[in-house]
Amino acid sequence: MQVAEAFILDANGNPVSYNGHLVTKKSLAYTGAAHLGAQDATTLFTVTGDVIVAIFAVCTEDLAGASATLEVGIAGNTAALIAQTVGTTIDLGEIWTGTNPPTVASMPADKILTNGTDIIQTIATANVTDGELTYYCLWVPLTAGASVVAA
Repeated sequence: MQVAEAFILDANGNPVSYNGHLVTKKSLAYTGAAHLGAQDATTLFTVTGDVIVAIFAVCTEDLAGASATLEVGIAGNTAALIAQTVGTTIDLGEIWTGTNPPTVASMPADKILTNGTDIIQTIATANVTDGELTYYCLWVPLTAGASVVAA
């Protein structure tokens, strides 16, 4: 079974890939509303089966919101993929892979997710009231039918 919406396609309809990884993306424009910057957990990517993933975000508008913190991970380990970071330190043009977002970054390390473990973003301390991040999840299926789809 092919899940076409699970990855980005180029102009010729071919999957965009990097170093053997398929690429899936999700953009979030923060407003402070539920799942758009409120203090809660939001599913970024729905995972089916076992996969290898690497994830980062590109800031396309400065984040605002007092002392709001963001982290990316899984249920039970909410900072497993990107460490907790104060949102206002993530600025336009920066690449969020950890606590000090640079404008040029190395690829994040691959992680293995099993049994359909979804990728979540958790916001705490205060709401993120403005700004925008585009998340990129690079992934490789390990089991038949495995996929990563933007939630």
